[in-house]
Amino acid sequence: MTAEPGETRFFDSYDGVRIAWRELGEGRPVVLLHGYFSDARTNWIRYGHAAAIAGRGFRVIMPDLRAHGESDKPHGAAAYPPDALTRDGHALVAYLGLTDYDLGGYSLGARTVSRMLATGATPRRVIFSGMGLEGLLDTGRRAGHFRHILTDLGKHERGSPEWLAEAFLKTTGGDPVALLGILDTFTDTPRDVLERVAQPALVLCGIEDFDNGSAAALADILPDARHVEVPGGHMSAVVKLELGRAMADFLAA
Repeated sequence: MTAEPGETRFFDSYDGVRIAWRELGEGRPVVLLHGYFSDARTNWIRYGHAAAIAGRGFRVIMPDLRAHGESDKPHGAAAYPPDALTRDGHALVAYLGLTDYDLGGYSLGARTVSRMLATGATPRRVIFSGMGLEGLLDTGRRAGHFRHILTDLGKHERGSPEWLAEAFLKTTGGDPVALLGILDTFTDTPRDVLERVAQPALVLCGIEDFDNGSAAALADILPDARHVEVPGGHMSAVVKLELGRAMADFLAA
């Protein structure tokens, strides 16, 4: 096994949008979904999280969400109906023929995990990272925050959360038009759906990360969840080695 994934692979999702994914390692499959403005390489590969998990005997599958990374970035509104990312996730699982697998995500990826569970996904274990309860129950607040960032590029106060998000967008080469479309896909997950999540869950969040509300409250509402904190806030926790180690420990337990 190498520490770097092989070449990017592609498949056509439910509506023909081409979705990219990478793999690392061999063994039990785990699908990891990255955050908004990011991509699989930035979120999972660059800082060693995928390698940490693969090193514990897992086949780590990492798609680039639509409008991100090497996946298609359509500009038409038809490509961004509610739950489009959710349907992409189901399409990837079906395309790869996964029947016994684990599922995790960071931020937008964690929100997509909740929506996949709400619409019939059956992973054995789940990871909600960079996510709190409010970020799943009420997606409108974060959608509004990012809409403001994307529609006022170049106007944000230096050092502000909006300015930092725009700076990150520049590092990943994001397409602002396509990323605005993603905001239209956001769908709330009702409290009663979360209360019925049967899978063992890891709720993993930076100790200074309250961008999506309370991770502890999310862990409390899930029937079988562990809440683990790592150093950092929403933008910094994802670069910490502790994040990947905590995910690997949970999956390998």
